[in-house]
Amino acid sequence: MKRALIAMSGGVDSSVAAYLAQREGYECIGCTMKLYTNTDAGISEKHTCCSLDDVEDARAVAYRLGMRYCVFNFSESFRERVMLPFAADYRRARIVFDAPQRAVTPGQAAVFYDGDAVLGGGTIE
Repeated sequence: MKRALIAMSGGVDSSVAAYLAQREGYECIGCTMKLYTNTDAGISEKHTCCSLDDVEDARAVAYRLGMRYCVFNFSESFRERVMLPFAADYRRARIVFDAPQRAVTPGQAAVFYDGDAVLGGGTIE
């Protein structure tokens, strides 16, 4: 028998992909990778992307299709190896021009600094 590991988000696309793979004769196993919590990513707990509700939706679809289902929790290693280094690199990033830049564009954001302190900012109209 052909086998397929189906990445399931709890949404329609991955659920239909699992159903279609089964219909084509694949023995499917559903899985979800938990990479972060909403709090880790600075997202409201009410936001539904990648929440516990989504994991439960994926689990329910897998159950209904008679598939095995697992959740791989990589949140701690993802935070340590990806999120924290990315945030540290992002904080260190600076753009330095050889000469003052004077071109402005409506809709462009402007932020004014005094050293590391933000003095203010806004959008150019």
